[in-house]
Amino acid sequence: MRTLGALVVTVLLIVVAFVGVSYIAGYWSGRHVPETNTVGTTGKVDVNAARERGAEVGEKVAVAAEKVKESAAEAALTSKIKAKMVLDDYVKARAIDVTTDGTTVTLSGRVRSAEEHDRAMRIARETSGVTRVVDHLSMER
Repeated sequence: MRTLGALVVTVLLIVVAFVGVSYIAGYWSGRHVPETNTVGTTGKVDVNAARERGAEVGEKVAVAAEKVKESAAEAALTSKIKAKMVLDDYVKARAIDVTTDGTTVTLSGRVRSAEEHDRAMRIARETSGVTRVVDHLSMER
């Protein structure tokens, strides 16, 4: 165990020495660049162009954030409906696909009976946030 500890200490000393020598060699060779308050650009900065570009980027970020918000809301609505169907004794949830576009829900797949069809449609319609349900369900024969 002592040998392992001595080995670790030796490796750490070698690494520290290497870093120190590399730093000093870089400093004395002229590769060391002193810190300044400059940004690293040459020439004059066009403040108005920078503001316009910033505004464009801000608008794009806002649009992207809104799309993410809408997608999350659609996914939540779809999940709510599927969860209700899974918990329902009369609906075979695995055979029904639920897709959401905004507040419009589309049900597709196969149902075993008219009662199951009506129940699935009612579950979707009664879910908070749904404004329209599109019926693409078909009956098994």
